[in-house]
Amino acid sequence: MLSRRFRVSTPAWDVLRWAYDKRLTYQLAAEQEVDFPLTFYPGKEVSVNVDALNFPVILKPATHEIMNRFTADKAWPAANREELFARYYEAVELVPPDLIVVQELIPGGGESQFSYAALCCDGEPIASLTARRTRQFPIDFGYSSSFVETLDLPEIVGPSRRLLAAIRYTGLVEVEYKFDARNGRYKLLDINPRLWTWATLGTRAGVDFPYLLWQMMKGKPVQRQTGRMGVRWVRMSTDVPSAIQEILRGRLSLRAYLSSLHRPIEFAVMALDDPLPGLSDLPLFLYKHLHNRYKALRGVIALRAEKLSSNSGATR
Repeated sequence: MLSRRFRVSTPAWDVLRWAYDKRLTYQLAAEQEVDFPLTFYPGKEVSVNVDALNFPVILKPATHEIMNRFTADKAWPAANREELFARYYEAVELVPPDLIVVQELIPGGGESQFSYAALCCDGEPIASLTARRTRQFPIDFGYSSSFVETLDLPEIVGPSRRLLAAIRYTGLVEVEYKFDARNGRYKLLDINPRLWTWATLGTRAGVDFPYLLWQMMKGKPVQRQTGRMGVRWVRMSTDVPSAIQEILRGRLSLRAYLSSLHRPIEFAVMALDDPLPGLSDLPLFLYKHLHNRYKALRGVIALRAEKLSSNSGATR
């Protein structure tokens, strides 16, 4: 009944699983000779081969099927062996050990993060653009980008095309990289099989991804196209806090920040002909941020209370 009125643009599971499970994502990257950060799957033996790691590292879940503090956070950093073990044993209380991924932390912030965004059909990109996710919020392990700009980045085009061709991907996709200044390589972080936060940047850059997807799903011809360079996208409610933190850390000047906002620029939710979403964005962001902090604090308090209770019972 629904199939007569709706068309699902999500890829089939045999394709989607390569993006859903980071263990498969990095297996695919190795097979296609695409660089990715040094990655370790500790399982039940976190102490094995830990000496091969270059600290600092991060812990992150391979999948997000289970929702809790570990899977909700972007990543958990560990500066040394002791922090790694502590974080690991905290994570193993929340997810099965085989879902824990330990990975080297590549230096740099949003200025080192890049994306290849595309609409593909059977592994062949039809429309695409490359961009730098210059600022994000939070600034260390951002949930989403706050300032993005299109750039010419042929270094990530070839690797992305190999990955997508290997799994014959169809639909919208964002392939994320981080530039490792230590060896001059762009390293794969994620394959996101969905519409990304800053998708409207494509429209301003001449590539209207949602509309092109609709055309493709309807069986209409879609011309091959690439987004223009030098176009910017910003979400002010998160970019201003991000910029303030960057300025306080001495990594950004006020003049540089203001100059980054020149045209052509696409605002995420602000529009003169429909100002209400933009005006309500900041209050909603503050409420969500404070609510999430409150939930996280409650989780920590509950975990500590549970440990104290178990320790008290063991003593008795």
